[in-house]
Amino acid sequence: MAVSRRQFLQLCGLCAAGVVGTNLAGCGGESASSVVPNTEKPVVFFNRQPSNGSTGEIDMTTLTFNKDTYYVGFDAQQGGELEGQMVVDYIKNHIDTVDRNGDGTIGYILAIGDVGHNDSIARTRGVRKALGTAVEENGVINTGATGTNADGSSDIVQDGEIEVAGKTFKIRELASQEMKTTAGATWDAPTAGNAIGTWAASFGDQIDLVVSNNDGMGMAMFNSWSYSNHVPTFGYDANADAVAAIPNGYGGTISQNPAVQAYINLRLSRNSLDGVDFQTGISTPDDKGNIISPDDYRYSEDERSFYAMNLMVNADTYENFLDSTKLYETAQTALDESTSPTKKVWASIYNAADNFLSSTYRPLLQKYQELMNFKIDFVAGDGQSESSVSNRLANPSDYDAFAINMVKTDNGASYTGILRQ
Repeated sequence: MAVSRRQFLQLCGLCAAGVVGTNLAGCGGESASSVVPNTEKPVVFFNRQPSNGSTGEIDMTTLTFNKDTYYVGFDAQQGGELEGQMVVDYIKNHIDTVDRNGDGTIGYILAIGDVGHNDSIARTRGVRKALGTAVEENGVINTGATGTNADGSSDIVQDGEIEVAGKTFKIRELASQEMKTTAGATWDAPTAGNAIGTWAASFGDQIDLVVSNNDGMGMAMFNSWSYSNHVPTFGYDANADAVAAIPNGYGGTISQNPAVQAYINLRLSRNSLDGVDFQTGISTPDDKGNIISPDDYRYSEDERSFYAMNLMVNADTYENFLDSTKLYETAQTALDESTSPTKKVWASIYNAADNFLSSTYRPLLQKYQELMNFKIDFVAGDGQSESSVSNRLANPSDYDAFAINMVKTDNGASYTGILRQ
């Protein structure tokens, strides 16, 4: 007969006290997976919020799967606005050199990761809003790809203006494209590297800035063209290679505060499995003093989502971000295994080739698993097919918790459906 998590924890206490002679899975550090129903285990979606890929509406059916289901990511709107502000700041601070051909128009190209992805939408929107190139339809900024826009006639964007030191400059989005492979993989760096070559052949020194929805695509364009042509390039994610490239001309990037995300991701499952309040070690210190500053995240109860606050990384601040896998300063103390016994977590990475996830997020999870007494089994998909990840969740009863990074944001039911079987 299945028992609830509360009943299970009570039985564990009796087991430890010697009242119950039967060896219960989960007591004394062993896995509880054979006792707790899969539908009652903690589930944390991360990096890709369950949502409608067309409208962006959050999928609350998935996020209310059980009382221990959450999303952990970052504040996409705040981050998108911060990226836009970073580009504007750069223009103002380098107005004497940014207009490469001196024609009075600051031209930029934009690499879009996934036209239907909430984070990509927020970054495109933030950049266009800050630069004055946004076009609104029914009060919503159009975030579609323009293709090419040499003459400024696109109905997706418009020409903006910026006044610096008494002089007015026109700002034009010369081109933008979703970086998608023929097989369907989005946020594709090689595609971006090829695109910049095509754009450079068409626009030449009209390109004054290169802007990207992430650093993977940004660095592909920087390495293949921008660096040698001294064109500042802006990205997102604060990947180690992008941060290291800032002294060499990479204009800047945005940190998602990944240590906050990775910590809260695992901490929510840890709290659930330990039977303590879900905010323990997050908004309120645990018995080791671990806590996250309220300046570095926000929690939306209605959305069951934790959002890390983004940070600007530029020539003035980059040295603080050279180690992208550095743990959060006030959340580095290991938990006692006597009160937080070892548990198993199934964790997915939507695309094995994703630079941010492979070089920053996964290493952070690996560090935090040691501090929180977890054993994580990672699976990595191909970035194209949901089944490349979901089909590998064949034995959920072997795990105590799940950390899920989907290929597509509207496929939450692919995972909760497996847990209901």
